[in-house]
Amino acid sequence: MISSFTQHHGGERLSGVYGGGGPDRATAVVLHGAGNGSKERLTPVCEEFAGRGCGVLALDFSGHGESTGELRELSLRRRFEQAVAVIDARMPADGPLILVGFSMSGQTVADLVRHYGDRVTAIGLCSPAVYAAEAWDVPFGDGDSRFSAILRTPDSWRGAPALDTLRAYEGRAVLAVPGHDEVIPPDVTEAVQDALAARSQYTRLDVPDAPHRLGLWFHDHADDRREFVDALLVEGWTATRAWVAKQLPAGRTVATTRFLSGGWSSQMRALTLDDGSDLVLRSFVKPFFRHHAPGLLNREASVLTLLAGQDGIPAPALLAVDATAEHSDHPGLLMTRLPGRVRVDEEDLVRRLDLLAAQLVRIHRVVPDERPRAYQAWTSAERVRVPGGALWERAVDVIRRDPPSYEGVLLHRDFHPGNVLFTDDLRISGVVDWVETSWGPADLDVAHCSTALALLHGPEHGLGFRDRYEAQGGRRLADGTDHLYWRLLDSLAYAPDAGKLAGPWRELGRTELTPAVLGGRLEAYVEGLLERYA
Repeated sequence: MISSFTQHHGGERLSGVYGGGGPDRATAVVLHGAGNGSKERLTPVCEEFAGRGCGVLALDFSGHGESTGELRELSLRRRFEQAVAVIDARMPADGPLILVGFSMSGQTVADLVRHYGDRVTAIGLCSPAVYAAEAWDVPFGDGDSRFSAILRTPDSWRGAPALDTLRAYEGRAVLAVPGHDEVIPPDVTEAVQDALAARSQYTRLDVPDAPHRLGLWFHDHADDRREFVDALLVEGWTATRAWVAKQLPAGRTVATTRFLSGGWSSQMRALTLDDGSDLVLRSFVKPFFRHHAPGLLNREASVLTLLAGQDGIPAPALLAVDATAEHSDHPGLLMTRLPGRVRVDEEDLVRRLDLLAAQLVRIHRVVPDERPRAYQAWTSAERVRVPGGALWERAVDVIRRDPPSYEGVLLHRDFHPGNVLFTDDLRISGVVDWVETSWGPADLDVAHCSTALALLHGPEHGLGFRDRYEAQGGRRLADGTDHLYWRLLDSLAYAPDAGKLAGPWRELGRTELTPAVLGGRLEAYVEGLLERYA
C-alpha cells in the first residue's frame, strides 16, 4: 500500500508518498522534473514498481505539487538535499535504492549516486539534463536569472560533474530517450549515454513517439511504462556470464572481475580466474558500436589470429567471439590479458614517443595473406562540424577533395597511447584494440597517433610524431598538401568537441584535460599543421 506523508525540511513542508517493498527489497525513488512537474503524474510509475514487490518513494520538491515554497528559490543543491532528507527519514539506512529521474532530476540522480554509492543498484534516466558545476548552488529564479544565464551559455554542460559520476557508475542503468525531445539537446543525451556506457550495465530504451515529458507519456502509455520498469529490474550480464563460463578451460571459474580504464568505444573487463590467470572481455554496449559489432569484432578476431604468428607485435590471443550477442547480453570478444599498463602521463615521454613510433613501423611491415577492408574516413568536408573562423574554414577546405593516391599498408587505424601497454622498465608489452584494422595509407595511422599526442601532451608532440616515425624507418609518407590531407582528415574528426574522448584519460589521472584545454590544443595543432604543410 502506498501512503502519503509530509516532512519538514529547510523551512519547507515537503509532500511525498511511500510504501510497498519488504525485507531486502530495493526501493524505487522516483523524482519528477522541473516546471510544473510533480509526483502525482508519476503515480503509475510508482505503482508499477510496487506491483513488482519494490518499495517506492516519491516527493514534490519545494515549489512543486503539494509542497510549500517558491520554485524560483529552489536550486539543484536544494533538490539534492530535499531528496536525501526524505530518503534518510523513510528508508532503512542500508537498504538498496533504484533511482529514477525525469529531465532535471537526471542531475539529482547523479548527485544521489555520488552520495549513496554502492547502495544504488539501478538508475533510470528519462530525457535527463546535466548542468555545469557553477549552476549547482544558484537559485532558479525567473527567466533572466543567473541560473538561466548559465544554461544559455553554449556547451556549459560539457564539464558537468554529473557526467563523471555516471561514467564511474557500475550498476544497472537505463536511459529512456524520447523520439521528439524539444528540451534536451541531442549532444547532452549522447554525452549521458557515453558516460553510462563506460562502466554500467547499460540499456538504451527508445520511445519513438514520445515527447520530452516522459513522465506524462508513461502515465498514459502502460506498455512503454512496463518496458521501462522491466529494463531496470532485470539482472544484467546473466547471459554474458554463462557464455564466458563455457569458454574457460575445464575446471576453471572466474574469481573476480574489474573494469579496465581507458576504453571509449567498449567496456573492457579484466577477469581473474581461480588459478590466477587473467583474461579480458570486450563488450560493445553503446548502440552505435553494438549495431556495427559483427563487423568490428569479427575483424578483430581475424586480425588477432593473423598477429599470433608475428614477431615484434605483442597482441592478445583470441579465445572466443560472440559478435552478434547470440549467446550474451552484448556483443563481445574474450582474449588473453597482456602485461603492462597504459601510460598517458608526462614521465619518460620522449622515450615513450620513440617506442610508439618504432612499434607503428613494425605494424606497417606486416603483410597479410588477405587484405582487410579499405580504411574508412571518420569525417568529411560535408559532415564535419567546426567552430567558426577562417582557420577552421581553411582546414576544411583542405579535405574538400578526392583522397591523394597512396601505397597501402596494414593499418591499426586506432593506434595511440591509450591502446599501447608499457612495462615498468619501459618496454611495449601490448598493442590492443584491433577492431578498426584496415588497409590504407601509413599517413593515416601517423595522423591518428599525432592527433592524440597533440591533445594529451601538447601540439608540439603531435606535430613532431612524423619525424619520429620516419627516423625509425617507417614507410614513405606523402609530402606537402597530400600529407596535410590525411592529418586534417583525422584531426577534424575531433571537432567541435575534442573533450568527448577525454573521459578515459581523466580516469587515468589526467584530470587537467578539460574540454577547454583540449579544444585549445586541437586548434593550435590544426594551425601548426597548416603552417607546416600548406
